[in-house]
Amino acid sequence: MERILKNCRMRNFLMLLFIGGMILHGGVELRAETKPDLAVLPFHIYQGEESGRLVNCPICKGMIQKGEILPGSQNTLTRLFLQKMEAMGAFKILPLEKVEKAFSEIERRQLELKPLPSFIQLGRTLDMDFIFIGTLFRFEERIGSHIGAERPASVGFDVHLVRLRDEKMVWTGKFDETQKPLSENLLKIGSFFRRKASWLTAEELSIVGMDEMLKRFPGLKELEE
Repeated sequence: MERILKNCRMRNFLMLLFIGGMILHGGVELRAETKPDLAVLPFHIYQGEESGRLVNCPICKGMIQKGEILPGSQNTLTRLFLQKMEAMGAFKILPLEKVEKAFSEIERRQLELKPLPSFIQLGRTLDMDFIFIGTLFRFEERIGSHIGAERPASVGFDVHLVRLRDEKMVWTGKFDETQKPLSENLLKIGSFFRRKASWLTAEELSIVGMDEMLKRFPGLKELEE
């Protein structure tokens, strides 16, 4: 009888462990599912105005210098920024292929005239909680090598996170830099060495810019308030 009771207690204990594990596992899945949905939209190229001029961002109206844009660089920035957001792990990110398909269906004239409303409508069509809108103003490649450049890399872009439930812009990141030697800017000695004390390519400079701006990225709780 004692052995039977002992076996019953053991079975009950194992059953509780199993149920507890199921609850915990389900809780983990539930928390994962509650991550907000995010679409990183393909970077779009600012149109209009001559290179070398300060222009207004069509999304936030902030000032940034326009310059030459290397063909295909908007795709490079989209890929890099998507990788950064995936590594952050704060959002459930829609695959870029689905975003690009919907993006390709936006009427170009409408996008030029009303970029923000067009992007918001795209986000609603995709049933997202947030969208990231990126605008590229300048992507000038380095001429030379990492030890000596005839012309340094120069990059200018910004990104805006829009919460779709109330169409509020909840965060903005901006990067606008032409790399300079340490001798021209002793005040930025820290950033000079973070850039490996070498002349970077435009893509490498963009990665540095994204890392620096995302250090100031708020937590989800702040973004939801």
